[in-house]
Amino acid sequence: MSAESVSAEPRSGGLLLGVDVGTSSSKGVLTTLTGEVLKSHVIPHGVSNPRPGHYEQDADSVWWADVANICQHLLSGEYTGADVVGVGVSAIGPCLLPLDEAGRPLRPGILYGLDSRAGAQIGALNAEIGADTLMTFSGMALSSQAVGPKIRWLREAEPEVWTKTRTLTTASSYLVSRLTGRHVMNRHEASHYMPLYNPETGEWDARFEAHVGPAGTVLPRLPALGWSDELAGHVSEEAAALTGLVVGTPVSVGAVDALSEGVSVGVARPGDLMIMYGSTIFFILVQDARTPSDTLWTIGGAYAGQLNLAGGINTTGILTAWFRDQLAPGATFTELFAAAAQVPAGAGGLLVLPYFSGERTPISDPQARGVVVGLTLGHTRDQFFRAILEGVGYAVRHVLQTFRDLGADVRRVVAVGGGAQTDTWLQMVSDIAGVQQEVPATTIGASYGDAFLAGLAAGVLRREQLQDWVKPGRTVKPNEAHRTLYDARYRDYLELYTVTRGIVHRLAAAQETEEG
Repeated sequence: MSAESVSAEPRSGGLLLGVDVGTSSSKGVLTTLTGEVLKSHVIPHGVSNPRPGHYEQDADSVWWADVANICQHLLSGEYTGADVVGVGVSAIGPCLLPLDEAGRPLRPGILYGLDSRAGAQIGALNAEIGADTLMTFSGMALSSQAVGPKIRWLREAEPEVWTKTRTLTTASSYLVSRLTGRHVMNRHEASHYMPLYNPETGEWDARFEAHVGPAGTVLPRLPALGWSDELAGHVSEEAAALTGLVVGTPVSVGAVDALSEGVSVGVARPGDLMIMYGSTIFFILVQDARTPSDTLWTIGGAYAGQLNLAGGINTTGILTAWFRDQLAPGATFTELFAAAAQVPAGAGGLLVLPYFSGERTPISDPQARGVVVGLTLGHTRDQFFRAILEGVGYAVRHVLQTFRDLGADVRRVVAVGGGAQTDTWLQMVSDIAGVQQEVPATTIGASYGDAFLAGLAAGVLRREQLQDWVKPGRTVKPNEAHRTLYDARYRDYLELYTVTRGIVHRLAAAQETEEG
């Protein structure tokens, strides 16, 4: 457990508290109404990978315990729950968590698109309903990011859990329920509960329910819906005793972590695109109209009327951690990135497909695996690490090209997350993708966006005040000297996936058989 704190005098009007539960850690902040961070706290945690394609976290010992502990830390010392006028939470998602009649988790939470266990159910739904019909209805194709197939997986693979299930929820919604006693889901994550959510009406829809579970048994288990800046409820007596918050404190509907991260850096206007460099990479393009896509995701935004376009890359920051732990024991990320910066563009002729946990967008291939080509006895650790970073850069370019091919209006690109703290990786991505990236002066993370959303829900802030919270920082521009090299290597990257896909899929099947 680690923590970082700063002290400052609270401004008049009260404080806002935001907590985000991410893939690898949770972070909370306490802010003034003008966005000044008074105190913050971070708790690291892990992810369970019980078998290939299965990724889980415990809802109480990780998600809720982190939130309660962070609140206790932030509200100890000079600040107390009485100072807080609004609370907001976000978490990884979309996840699937079944709860019993008392609201207790029946199993660990099943994670977002990183978890690909429901491949057979995706195939069955496409066959029964029709891929084109699903695309027309939801504005996107079924993928490992979709929760409907995972609900069907739960019913088929764990019938004893399904029988006891009374509520189906996601991570952020579970945290809101622990704080308020009310089950409310934000429409961004509800969009991924396809084919149970109607993006035209913004409500649950029963037309395909019978394909997910018996008719009349699934929708009654789903939470009420809301937008992320709306009020979900108020802190309950039980939650107050566990967190240090005061009974009756307003709590916002909540959000997926990437959406709150976008809010935290001012990505709120149509044409704004956020690239969140974390354990995975997430893309959110703010729009005011739908852009249907069978390779990206059409989803609800933070505010009513927003219909965003999003995408995700599975293994990015988590891949660099794998490299450090397995191939560079004792090295720090600072050392690895500094050494990679000294390696010339092209990594000495190494090329990496970074699909070490399958891939989400735009290829939607849970059976994809990592591929490294060009290795010789003369290559070094630093060249290999740079090749991994460049491989992620090609994956980013692939997603951005998909946005452009769809005619999506991208006017501004903002980089956030842990990976945005180093210019080394950002420069590679800008060079490879030919895109300019803005990096705000302060990138605190999703918890900062949660605090702002809490202020909106509590009625103490207005949307236009977000511009006062976000300060301009630096801009990373493409180095044109690398364009010819990276254009050629990007073509190789696309071809490499095509020519190795059959072999990789056979190996992935063998892995599941051997490890399952």
